[in-house]
Amino acid sequence: MPKNRLEAFADGIFAIAATLLVLNLTVAGNDLGHELRIIWPGYLAYALSFITIGIIWVNHHTVMHQVAHVDRFFLMVNVLFLMCIAFIPFPTRLLAQYITTSQAEPAALAYGITLTATATFFNVIWRYAATGRRLLRHDADQKAVDGIGRSYLPGPLLYLGATLVALINPLASGALYVAIGLFYVLESSIFGRG
Repeated sequence: MPKNRLEAFADGIFAIAATLLVLNLTVAGNDLGHELRIIWPGYLAYALSFITIGIIWVNHHTVMHQVAHVDRFFLMVNVLFLMCIAFIPFPTRLLAQYITTSQAEPAALAYGITLTATATFFNVIWRYAATGRRLLRHDADQKAVDGIGRSYLPGPLLYLGATLVALINPLASGALYVAIGLFYVLESSIFGRG
């Protein structure tokens, strides 16, 4: 099967999820200046999730560049992966609304579980395509293939670790989500290929 329909569908999901994030930024009340100042967790959550979705989009593009064709299993795992992407705005809103309250723990857990699931599905997508070069282009550079695999491998473990930290300290968990995002921005910018 050709891959172009999957790429178009994925791009649409990424665009919608990134756009929906801004709807989490709302104000209520008469003193607009005050309201804009007190929603700072919303600004931070928006930036974190937008950058995270952007990084995942870049990495998905990298994977699709290496893939020659797709099969039904690859498509179905992509559907589950994209379901997670489309869900990111919801835990982002929870994190923004509750990180400074007594309900910070479930908010940080919801965010982390979502990103852990996303990273896990992403790894399944890549491992399935790359194992035995099952779906890869015949001219895919093996060094690049190996590098992609190494780069994606820690994602689920990093997000799981940050999620578990939420059980002890939700603010530290939130800081770890930011650190993971910065790690992947730097990793993609400095060490990324094509």
